Amino acid sequence: MDKLSNEHYAWNKIPQLTLLFWITKITATTLGETGGDLLAQTMNVGYATSTLIFFSFFLVALTAQLIVKRYVPPIYWAVIVATSTAGTTMSDYMDRTLELGYALGSLILISILIVILVIWKLSEKTLSVTDIRTRRGEIFYWVAILFSNTLGTALGDFLADDSGLGFGGSALLISSVLLLIVLAYYFTRISRVLLFWIAFVLTRPFGATFGDLLTKPHDKGGLGYGTIGATLILFGLLVFFVIYETVQLRMHLHSGAQTKLVKQ
Repeated sequence: MDKLSNEHYAWNKIPQLTLLFWITKITATTLGETGGDLLAQTMNVGYATSTLIFFSFFLVALTAQLIVKRYVPPIYWAVIVATSTAGTTMSDYMDRTLELGYALGSLILISILIVILVIWKLSEKTLSVTDIRTRRGEIFYWVAILFSNTLGTALGDFLADDSGLGFGGSALLISSVLLLIVLAYYFTRISRVLLFWIAFVLTRPFGATFGDLLTKPHDKGGLGYGTIGATLILFGLLVFFVIYETVQLRMHLHSGAQTKLVKQ
């Protein structure tokens, strides 16, 4: 992490888009899916009640994120998990309880996300996801995150169930598209903002494949941990990544402060 990175963390409240960010994001959103399924299905709470519970958690975590003045990894990733758990049950409520279906549900959520991004652009004159300095821009960012994770759930279900690809086929398709996004990032001039939101949506169903591997029984090709075991494993992984990032952040910020004092 160089001087520019230290300056970034000194005033910004969101992480840089490194490989660690994407690994942690996949872990957090997969945890959101298994956690959402654990409450709504395994514990039989239901999609509507689960959505209210997780949305309340989202509001609490978001309030904490809006209050802090800098990037705090545990708070930031708590909001990501909250958007994923709420997004999982919101999507399932739309697609299953309201019987809209995965295709229509995905279309509705894509439309909502586009509207949010357009209003964000008109209001803030930018859609930057690495340089957010206003409260309004921060709120737009998190609302877009919430609906992108909800869309990711619906899109993943559509690809796995309705498209005929199955879990294996959808995982291969999503992996291929993500690879193309990486190549486009390094070798084309396509909007980085557009690439970010496509990747953010697709890493949700990509992570769901990992979640299915953990939860499904052995006779269906899974590891048989169930929603409880998978949720605990993913929670442990997320805690590890967050602690690692927190320690690294403090070390680099301290190193930057020491360098500044020496120069003075």
